[in-house]
Amino acid sequence: MDQKELKRLLNDVAAGRTDVDTAVMKLRLEPFEDLGFAKIDRHRGIRSGTDEVIYGEGKTPDQIVRIAERLHKDGRKTVIITRIYDVGVAGIHRFLAHAEDIMNARVIVAVAGMEGALASVIGGLADCPVIAVPTSVGYGASFGGLSALLSMLNSCASGVSVVNIDNGFGAGYLANMINHIGA
Repeated sequence: MDQKELKRLLNDVAAGRTDVDTAVMKLRLEPFEDLGFAKIDRHRGIRSGTDEVIYGEGKTPDQIVRIAERLHKDGRKTVIITRIYDVGVAGIHRFLAHAEDIMNARVIVAVAGMEGALASVIGGLADCPVIAVPTSVGYGASFGGLSALLSMLNSCASGVSVVNIDNGFGAGYLANMINHIGA
């Protein structure tokens, strides 16, 4: 349930189209749905203005599909993200093969370790917001992601914002919010 649905329910009660007991039961059933492998937060939209997020780590592709189908059945709109892997600046030719996807995006989450240059490269090419996620994974003197974090914070490309080390969830959540601006 999102804020619009809650207001609609309350207006229906006020107008006499829905009785109080029916509305109370709907709200009691709403907080979350337990699928056994995931608990779908059905009140996130009321609290934060943004629907539930599917956290994929540790879930099978089938489980993710089942969650997405359940959210869709409840009337939730899902955001499909084109994921591009293994396109770091060390192999810029692989990155440039996706230039059209990058230039057509509404928001990009760039996850990079080492020196974190990927966010600046994408920021120089894309005309949308770039959310940079420094990662602690890497080799050499990456200092647990600190090197990438400092490089991303010092990006000369405009439109690049940085979240904390390994905060992919926060970056994805912010990207979702950006995608819903004006919706």
